Amino acid sequence: MTIEHGPPIEANLARETVARAVYIGPVLVLLFALLNGWDGAWSAALGVVVVVANFLLAGAILSISLRISLQAYHAAALIGFLLRLGLFVGAVYLIATLVEVDRIAFGIAAVVSYIALLTWEAVSITRDRERQPSWRS
Repeated sequence: MTIEHGPPIEANLARETVARAVYIGPVLVLLFALLNGWDGAWSAALGVVVVVANFLLAGAILSISLRISLQAYHAAALIGFLLRLGLFVGAVYLIATLVEVDRIAFGIAAVVSYIALLTWEAVSITRDRERQPSWRS
């Protein structure tokens, strides 16, 4: 049984969340540029990019799986989270070992941007409960 629904809400939600990285990313890059120079700025930017890719991947996985079935959606929500967590850790490890980055700036920027974007989106969704959210259309 497949689920028929309108626009891919999960992908729209992920894109809206990622759009907010335009505000958070430059702040983190500037902060680490002031603290650690070019290496800090570059590393912070890379950390934010990894988080943005993670959010986009989550939206794509959930949107595609919902078109298949509700069971696939539930499996994608659980297994997809574990898969993305593994990919996130693997990407961070690979970047930290293969590319010359400031690991502190990279790690802090990734964690702070992930938590900030997630919190911002949760607050936004809570406030939009009474009206039609922009990601719904």
